Amino acid sequence: MKTMVVTGYKPMELGIYKNDDQRVYYIKQAIQKKLTGLIEEGLEWVLISGQMGVELWTGEVVLDLKEHYDIQLGFLPPFTNQEERWPEEVKLQYEELTMMADFFKPIYEKDYEGPFQFKAKDKFLVEHSDGALLLYDEDTPGSPDFFRKEAIAAKEKTEYLLLYITPIDLQETVEEIEMSRPDFWSQ
Repeated sequence: MKTMVVTGYKPMELGIYKNDDQRVYYIKQAIQKKLTGLIEEGLEWVLISGQMGVELWTGEVVLDLKEHYDIQLGFLPPFTNQEERWPEEVKLQYEELTMMADFFKPIYEKDYEGPFQFKAKDKFLVEHSDGALLLYDEDTPGSPDFFRKEAIAAKEKTEYLLLYITPIDLQETVEEIEMSRPDFWSQ
């Protein structure tokens, strides 16, 4: 696999309202762990559409991974000014990633016009990737479910690879990190 889309929940769907929330750190570590293994197997591009939450956190993870691996970040928002109404902190995160990405181009070179742009974005990303990694919980479908359905349709017709980071994966990441702390076993 050469190109993978990474997506998942928006922060509010996870009950996260600040980027310094400890859970963001654990989510980013879980994403990094999955991506590192895929990069070592030949992954060259990570694609995001830049939505708040998992996608922006993934962008930051990819930028960190670039220090050690030959990995590229493709940033393909559904339309221009996607971040226009977002909180200032998230806008800055978005803008920084647009500048640091190896490739940036909105799918529609115009402002928001309707939900069809999100559907077209999902279809475009699936058609231009070999697989996807979703932070996803089947018990709480939320916003990633739209992309997931598009990816499942592709998987039924092709060899599209669909991978997940589940709540169990996140719990294992937290436990690994906590158990690696020098003072963990002396508590």
